[in-house]
Amino acid sequence: MTDFSENAHPKVQLLEVDDDRAGQRIDNFLLFFLKGVPKSMIYRLLRTGQIRVNKGRIKPVYRIQSGDIIRIPPVRMAEKGDVVDPGQAIIELIEKNIIFEDSGLIVLNKPAGLAVHGGSGISFGVIEAMRKLKAECKNLELVHRLDKDTSGCLLIAKKRSALRHLHSAMRSGDVKKFYQTLCRGKWRGGSQLIDAPLRKNVVSSGERIVRVSADGKEATSRFTPKQRFKIATLMEVELFTGRTHQIRVHADHCGHPVAGDEKYGDKDFNRQMREYGLKRMFLHAWRLNFPWDEGVLEITAPLDEILTTILKKLA
Repeated sequence: MTDFSENAHPKVQLLEVDDDRAGQRIDNFLLFFLKGVPKSMIYRLLRTGQIRVNKGRIKPVYRIQSGDIIRIPPVRMAEKGDVVDPGQAIIELIEKNIIFEDSGLIVLNKPAGLAVHGGSGISFGVIEAMRKLKAECKNLELVHRLDKDTSGCLLIAKKRSALRHLHSAMRSGDVKKFYQTLCRGKWRGGSQLIDAPLRKNVVSSGERIVRVSADGKEATSRFTPKQRFKIATLMEVELFTGRTHQIRVHADHCGHPVAGDEKYGDKDFNRQMREYGLKRMFLHAWRLNFPWDEGVLEITAPLDEILTTILKKLA
């Protein structure tokens, strides 16, 4: 087993942030800088105050500024031989699912079941495979994330200027995100705005779970029915905020849980959907609109063959 003990390297590192890195979240910076260190360890170092900025504690969402001094405690980064190399099959799967690429950006139709990055027991993810595939691009970074079981549009910046531009667009609300999901039951009426704050909890088993709570963070989604079936409804969901598990929790909150969702879904409905051949969660990031090259770029990622077959069977 690879040793990532914080005592394995005796030297504390002090890094000064330059203009090129300014504006990036500290957790994303560390995931890039400490390649090979498990994500869970990075968050633990942040949580316990062992990683500091300007001698003070910070949260993972802190955005580093030019001139900040980041203190990184002794932590052994993986040697080349330690890192699990993504298999050729995974690299080929990633390559064939690239749906847009230019000098600054790659958009991937991420397959379900593939994590966006390694860590927490996952050897490698999309970004590790993409760095292997695009070895000539030295600054590939995820612009945002998708859950492992969610498929669809994933943005990957090829250079820092693109990353800064897209992060700025996200903060200002100029990135429009639309998902497709299959929900239990017949949705009554038309489009509905779900405004229900969400709060993260950790249950006794250590599993992270999100609940609607008055003291949670603002979370807003718009659910619009697109196709009604006897036992389910295909919905388009526009996200106005990006909370963890937002669509899944909001869907359950309004009485129409997502098909195949083992955490927030309905067991009987999931069992029924398995009879139709659904072996994954039906949640797909299908469309993104965002400012790009002095215009607005719209990217769509079609549903995979498995999900389209499910819809045909339900019709």
